[in-house]
Formats: sequence, structure tokens, C-alpha cells
Amino acid sequence: MIWIVGAIAALLLWAFNSFYTVRPEEQSVELFLGEFSSVGGPGLNFAPWPLVTAEVLAVTRENTVTIGANRPGASDDGLMLTTDENIVDIDFEVVWNINDPALYLFNLRDPEATIRAVSEAAMREVISQSQLAPILNRDRGLIADRVQQLIQTTLDSYDSGVNIVRLNLDRADPPAEVIDAFREVQAAEQERDRLERQADAYANRVLAGARGEAAQLLEEAEGYRAQVINEAQGEAARFLSVLTEYSNAPEVTRRRLYLETMERVLGDTDLVILDDNGSGGGSGVVPYLPLNELRRTQPDTSTATGSSN
Repeated sequence: MIWIVGAIAALLLWAFNSFYTVRPEEQSVELFLGEFSSVGGPGLNFAPWPLVTAEVLAVTRENTVTIGANRPGASDDGLMLTTDENIVDIDFEVVWNINDPALYLFNLRDPEATIRAVSEAAMREVISQSQLAPILNRDRGLIADRVQQLIQTTLDSYDSGVNIVRLNLDRADPPAEVIDAFREVQAAEQERDRLERQADAYANRVLAGARGEAAQLLEEAEGYRAQVINEAQGEAARFLSVLTEYSNAPEVTRRRLYLETMERVLGDTDLVILDDNGSGGGSGVVPYLPLNELRRTQPDTSTATGSSN
């Protein structure tokens, strides 16, 4: 009877150690006499103990490794040197999980320490190839992506079975000892950039005005040149036409030119014409009536008519 009870107890103990449950977020690694045998999925699994043992790992749980001043006892591991010989203080987190439990279990002795060392080395490599100003401003997202890719590539070369979910770059600042001076330098650079933009705007405005004025002067000069050329060509054409007429009828042309010239000279003057009657006395005077002056001095007939009424 005692042997039966002992056998039942042993059977129950064997069954307890042989059957195990794997939750949906977990996977199991079964070992046959200490060597890898298979990977168990979610649900009830059977591993005949003691020949087969199982290690259950949470494969979907996100684990975090923190590097930088926020980690207790390691305030200097976030200080890194940039390519322009500046020091930057960086705090970041590496979030990871397990994508191959067999590789993770057999190839990494201390997974967290390995991930920490690889992450710090990757960040230092990327920072050493970057300048300080982009790290503090526009390139933080780009740096985080490059570091994540470099960490994943390195861990894959180790057959670690680790997947880097994301990298959170929490802080990237100058060291605390020089941050005030650095901020003053940044403010001075921003002021310099503002003044440079104002100077450029003024230069562009003045240059545009000068170019417009120069273009206007060129257009005026071109117009004056065309005007002088046209007038000269017209005068030349007129002279040639007169010369042609003069060649055909010299006397008539000469008299016409004389009359035109006298008309231009005496056209606006008051004249008195003296007719020589042949007696030499000049008694024959023909008065010239200045119609223009009479027209100006003639009274308004409508006004005179109205007043007489």
C-alpha cells in the first residue's frame, strides 16, 4: 500500500514537473539533457522531466535600459565627445524585447549588461561623427534612428535574439558646469543671425533700387539716343530733298528758301510796308492793319449790346 502511494506521489510529482503552461506573451525553450531541443508555444506544454526541462521567457514584454545621468551611480556615462571637440551630456533609454528566445538564452550571458554596453558604444560612435549644434537642435530624431539601427545591427551580429523596439533620446545638453555660458553663446549667435538677416534684407532692398534706377537711366539714354538719331536722319533726309530740288530748279528753290526764312523771322512782328512809287520820296505809304492786336482789343459786342438796353 505504501508503495502504491509512493508511486502515485512520484507520478504526480513527475507530471507536475513535466506539464507547464505558457501564456500568450511568453515562449518556452525546452532543453534535452541541457541542450536546446525545441521552442514551446502558448498553452499547455509537455516536457518529460527530468530528461527535458523548460525555460519560459516573456518575449513581448518591453524592457528598458537607461544610460546617462538619470541612472543612479553612473552620472558620467552620458558625457560624450562630438566631432568638433565639444562635450555633450546625453540621457537616453533603449527599449527592447526578445524575438528569439533560444538565441537569447544561449548566446548572452548577461543580456542587460550587453545591451547597455552596445547602446553606449553606438551612441558614442554616432555622437563622435556629429557636431554639437545639430545634436542640440534639429538632428536629435535622426541621431536616435541611427543609434537604434547601429545597436540592432551589432546585436544581430552577436545572434542575441534581441529586438530593439525604440530609442528615447530624453536629453542632450552641454555639461551642467558650462550650460550658462553655452546659453549666452547661443543667444549671441541668434542675435548675430538676426542682424545678418537684417543686413541682407537692407542690401537686397538697396541693390534692387540701384538696379531699377540704373535700368531707368539706361532706358532714358536709349530713348535719347534713338531720338537724336531719328532727328539727325530726318534733318539729313530734309537736306537731301532740298538739295535735290535745288539741283533741279536752283532759282526757284533759292527764292522759296528765302521766303520761308523771312516768314519764320518776321512772322510775329508788326509790319509797315513802304511802296516806292518811283519818285524817290517814299510818299506812298501803305498802312498794315494789325489784325491780331485789333482782335485782342475789340470789345465784347454782347456785353455792349446788353448795356445799351
